[in-house]
Amino acid sequence: MDCPQQLAGGSKAVVPSGAGPGRVPGSAGGEAGVWMNGHPGPAAAAAAAAAPWKEERTRSIEDNQMNLPSLQAAYSAILRGLGEDPDRQGLLRTPWRAATAMQFFTKGYQENISDIVNNAIFDEDHDEMVIVKDIDMFSMCEHHLVPFIGKVHIGYLPERRLLGLSKLARIVEIYSRRLQVQERLTKQIAVAITEALQPAGVGVVVEAT
Repeated sequence: MDCPQQLAGGSKAVVPSGAGPGRVPGSAGGEAGVWMNGHPGPAAAAAAAAAPWKEERTRSIEDNQMNLPSLQAAYSAILRGLGEDPDRQGLLRTPWRAATAMQFFTKGYQENISDIVNNAIFDEDHDEMVIVKDIDMFSMCEHHLVPFIGKVHIGYLPERRLLGLSKLARIVEIYSRRLQVQERLTKQIAVAITEALQPAGVGVVVEAT
């Protein structure tokens, strides 16, 4: 039973799916049976019904504009807490820049998967493995608010439904541009592809530092 590995320099986190007849892959959080032969098990189906992946969006552009002053004030307080003077010339615009940068680094909260996959799924007579390697990934550790960066590799075995290859990179971007841990990021990418395509199997590898 394979499970995602904890983030470390050069480590790998793997979420297998559809690994063989009757096999129940492990997953983050101690759950079991999230995928069975590439399809959600009963527990996963119940969870999906309770919180549909297609409806994940917790922030809007309007929210960004409304919350920018409070974020800016928070960064001013951080500078003071560090012993700096936010009013000195070199730091006058730093709180605003830091606030807008953080909104950009976490822009995945403004997007959901259905925005990009609805018009990019194609019915094709193709059942051989599709693999996309070395997708650039940038994310923010939710425990320290510092970045971790790396590569994502995705493979899936289609059941005559294909997703545009560029959309796999967009799925990675949506989930990575949120406050994350590597294990959850790996699982979210795998679940999104599984629920969008219902393939025979999905594999996701995240390598990050």
